[in-house]
Amino acid sequence: MPARPGKTAIFEQFAADGISYMFGNPGTVEQGFLDEGGRFDLSYVLALHEGAAVGMADGYARATRRPGLVQLHSGVGLGNGIGMLYQARRGGSPLVVLVGEAGVRYDAMDGQMAADLVAMAEPVTKYATRVIDPDSTLRVLRRAVKIAMTPPRGPVVVVLPADVLDRMTSEPAVPTSLPDTRSRPAPEAVERAARVLADAARPLIVMGDGVAVSGAKQELTRVAERLGAPVWGANSSEVNFDTTHPLYGGELGHMFGASSARVVGDADAVLIVGTYVFPEVFPSLTSPFRDGARIVHIDLDAYEIAKNFPVDIGLVADPRLTLAALADALGQDPGGRGPGGPPAGQAREPARPAPVPAGEEPLLDAFVRTLAETAPPGLAVFDEALTAGAPLARHLPPRVPGTFFQTRGGSLGVGIPGALGVKLARPELPVVGFTGDGGSMYTFQALWTAAREHIDAKFVICNNGRYRLLDLNIEQYWAELGIRPHDAPDAFDLTRPAIAFADLAAALGVPARRVDRHDHIAPALAEMWAHEGPYLIDLVID
Repeated sequence: MPARPGKTAIFEQFAADGISYMFGNPGTVEQGFLDEGGRFDLSYVLALHEGAAVGMADGYARATRRPGLVQLHSGVGLGNGIGMLYQARRGGSPLVVLVGEAGVRYDAMDGQMAADLVAMAEPVTKYATRVIDPDSTLRVLRRAVKIAMTPPRGPVVVVLPADVLDRMTSEPAVPTSLPDTRSRPAPEAVERAARVLADAARPLIVMGDGVAVSGAKQELTRVAERLGAPVWGANSSEVNFDTTHPLYGGELGHMFGASSARVVGDADAVLIVGTYVFPEVFPSLTSPFRDGARIVHIDLDAYEIAKNFPVDIGLVADPRLTLAALADALGQDPGGRGPGGPPAGQAREPARPAPVPAGEEPLLDAFVRTLAETAPPGLAVFDEALTAGAPLARHLPPRVPGTFFQTRGGSLGVGIPGALGVKLARPELPVVGFTGDGGSMYTFQALWTAAREHIDAKFVICNNGRYRLLDLNIEQYWAELGIRPHDAPDAFDLTRPAIAFADLAAALGVPARRVDRHDHIAPALAEMWAHEGPYLIDLVID
């Protein structure tokens, strides 16, 4: 291989791995390799804030199931992106994050922006490293792609000193070798799991995004129907199970362990698949399972099995292959024994939302219902507006894999950039991102990128003038401590002054419309769908 600078070789490596986009925000120490990038067929998507860059890459990686490539600028840029990297870490998004640095030769100088970038990145990444030898630059990049893409997937940071990239290397650029992790358990282990679940009088299933990553929605449905077991989501932010299926129970709480305990406490056998238990902010310190309950846990991440509570059978294996084998071992159950469960293999007509008398339907419900009625086929939704999620579940229930993505990880601001990443990944789909007024302001500048790149995604700000989730959480906090309800802290209020989201969007190059009455809904949606390019609706709700 002829010698060329490392800054050239890294783009050859991206091409070998079929990487099409780099999301980033430039700085001086990256100027050399970004200047080199203009010679290659890779689109640089400029963000005005590093959180928006990571959020876009996160949405892109989730929609493609491929690496999302990010470029950040030194310690300050990495610092700005850490909140979104935490989101990607908790959600298992395969990101490869390149962080520029002045150079190895300046290590002793403690200069401007100098920081231990690997140490900064380690708490929010699956792996972090620094390249110090130009002849190992591509080797390290391939290792980063492999680690990011190998279950449990997650973000990887590679620190690239400028002087290393300026030096020559003869290292060849070849496609990254990705190991095949689609393993299944030994037949006797599957038989033991099947016996535990089949012998239960009240089985229950807890599922998460490992199901979607494995493509195991159909296999999970077969197991649920053969057990007649209700299916609940834990850290379930994609379409792991048809939410209109009569066995779908809902989502476990993400804040308080007591909420999850109320759901799982009556089950005498629990199948956990593709998730960890339990992903609350304030989890139960004692087991939420009833005494004597048998627990079966399937996941490719051995760390998560029995991490917090003992299990009877832990299977480190691919969810799709394992669930298929488990369904076969369970055989047919023509009685459909689960509460409200259909006979095996038979699905009921999904329940329709009850009609609401004219004039009584809340504005948000009316908006989402009309959106569902007018949307083009194949609508994909990115939902960050969690406190406004009930109307979405009623009128746009997640059913088809690859058409629903929800925030995960707790950091605000993923809604707008996440929707942009999904649209770049799946340009053939109409995409709408829902976010709250508070959450949107973390990455609102991502709209400028949408206008600059002419990304035809649509956005809805659920504007209630508050950090509404904090209102709900503090009410439970008061109840648990016996504190008399009173006015929430003034810090939860976003109305002084009110944020003019439509004006903000217009200033960033995105047309927008404010909707605060029922008769505004239809014309606003008609205008949104007719517009070619990004469009925002400021939906003022109670």
